[in-house]
Amino acid sequence: MSSVSQASLRYTAPLAYKPMLANDVDGVARIENDAYPFPWTRGNFLDSLASGYQAWVAREADGRLAGYFLLMPAVDDLHLLNITVRPDLQGRGIGRQLLDKVCALSRESGINAVLLEVRPSNLNALSVYRHTGFVQIGVRKNYYPAAGQSREDAIVMRLTLDPEHA
Repeated sequence: MSSVSQASLRYTAPLAYKPMLANDVDGVARIENDAYPFPWTRGNFLDSLASGYQAWVAREADGRLAGYFLLMPAVDDLHLLNITVRPDLQGRGIGRQLLDKVCALSRESGINAVLLEVRPSNLNALSVYRHTGFVQIGVRKNYYPAAGQSREDAIVMRLTLDPEHA
């Protein structure tokens, strides 16, 4: 293991955020397949776009896709359906940057809370969400597919945003 500190591995270059378009979906699906054992399908992303959900991509300065997220407005919350960082960039603070963008979009929409589900086994994501201020508000039993035809619960988390803090 290198003696380089984790802080020095932080991703500091600006990311360019753009609404996800249908022609982004192939690249998004590649990252999704690399990142998860039970990924969303290309069709899931296209259906989300067709449904009018807010979908965003984040690109590096060289144009490479760094991450993405999809949001669905609900009554009092903006529901974060999917947020993913390209696997080779994980652990460098990009997830937090994506969450900051989610929160900014929520405030712009006049919605002061973000809701999400996360696998209990996804310890890295749980850590980021908790550090961001998300709190557990429930559990959805047998929500996610898991190995061997089994199912995994989802932890439901919510972040209440201060509308004055941008």
